[in-house]
Parts: sequence; C-alpha cells; structure tokens
Amino acid sequence: MLITCDKPIITPFHKLLNLFFHFLVILLNILYNLLMTSFILKIIAMATMLIDHFGDAYFKQFSLMNLIGRISFPIFAFQISEGYLHTKNLKKYFLRLFLFALISQVPFMLFYSIYTDSFTLNIFFTLLIGLLAIFLYDKITHFSFCSIKNEKMKILLKYSLGFLVVLLLGVLSEICHFDYGFFGIAIIFLFYLFRKNHLAMVSSFTLACILKYGIPYFQNNFNLWYIWLTIFTILPILLISLYNKKQGPKVKYLLYFFYPVHLLILYFLFR
Repeated sequence: MLITCDKPIITPFHKLLNLFFHFLVILLNILYNLLMTSFILKIIAMATMLIDHFGDAYFKQFSLMNLIGRISFPIFAFQISEGYLHTKNLKKYFLRLFLFALISQVPFMLFYSIYTDSFTLNIFFTLLIGLLAIFLYDKITHFSFCSIKNEKMKILLKYSLGFLVVLLLGVLSEICHFDYGFFGIAIIFLFYLFRKNHLAMVSSFTLACILKYGIPYFQNNFNLWYIWLTIFTILPILLISLYNKKQGPKVKYLLYFFYPVHLLILYFLFR
C-alpha cells in the first residue's frame, strides 16, 4: 500500500487512538483473566485483519483502520511457529497452506484491484515459506555432518547454513512480492528461534518492527505514520505474551476459509 510522503495531521486521530488504547488495556485484562488460547489469538487476528481490509476497500487509501490491522500478521506469524511445533502431520500442514494459497490468490487479486494495480502474492504464500524456513533450518541444524570431525567447525557450519537458507527464502519472498515480504519470513522465524527465550523473542521482534518502519520514516521526510505503524505492529507481542499454550475450541479451517471469503465479499461490496 502506498503511503504518501506528506506529513499526516495526527491531531484528529488523537481521541480515537486514546479510545483504542483504553480499549486495549481493558481487553488485555479480560484476556489475562480468561486465559489467552490459540483460538482467541486467531479471532483477534482475523478481526483486526477484517478491519484492515475494510479500511482498504472503503477509504482506498491509508487510514486509522490500517493501523489497527497491523496487529493481525504478527499473530498469524506466531501461530505458524506454534503450528510447526505441535502439528501431528507436517506434510498435511504444508499442503493445506499451499492449497489455500492457490485458492486465495484470485480473491486476493480481485480485492487488491479495488485500490491498486500492483501485484502481490497473498499472505498464505508468506506463511507457507515461513514454515518452510523453520523446517529447513531445523533439519540443517540437526543434521549430523559425520564427515566433519571438528565439533566447533560442525556447529559453525550447521548454523551458518541454517541462517543462510532462511535469509535466501526471505530475499525470495521480497523478490516475488509476497505479502509482508522479507519482514514476514523474518518474524515467523524469530518466533520459532526464540520460542524458549521470551525476552529474546520480544526484543528481536521489536527490533524487526523498528527496522521495517524506521528506515521508511527517514526516507519519507520523517512521515509520522511510520511511527504509528511501528507502535501498532509491536502491539500484538502483548497478546502473544499472554498466550497460555492451550488450543481452545478446535476450528482448524476457520482462518483458511475466512481469508478468501471475506476478500471476495469486500470486493463485491466496494468494487
């Protein structure tokens, strides 16, 4: 989505933003008391994604709704990391993501045509390649490399190759115009890499968000929208931090069908 270089007038949004943050504090308290399951995270991600896409379709330019929508993707990225760890059948998981990536591309392109002519591959392709990055990194770093006798050299080779593969997949996602591109692959991988170190996970995710929007901030005459984009993209780490590692109600295909269906509905409403 194109963000103009003109400095936005933030003042009209101050009350709305203040209201949103008050609502967020109340929501966090409720979720903490009810316990944050995987199901709750998915519902929040889908709701904020719908707000984001509704804003795209209705305003056809960047709006406050798109800020709220930044909450969505990091939750989906985190769910991919969790899915890799807990899925009973990894092959079916890959196949499911690939199938719905194909199914969703036409609805995604139709929806995109409402406000832009640019070509992008939908979010399922990003999630698929993010899962592949985790899988390959895991396989490479656990490979024996029996021909190498020096243990330090073996460890160095394992992790160097593992990180290199992830880096190449991130570059590929950027070249092929995946939704969220390199950033998307990076945070999926970071959630997996630091799954056992919460401080490192939060720190690396926050840094990734700052890098994603900090560079455009300086490139676009200190456009304040990028500050708000950074803040709202970091926000979901609070929700992820409340995750209780429980699944909740089983709705495996809820997101898979919701994504292409809601895009088609918005397209027919606002084309």
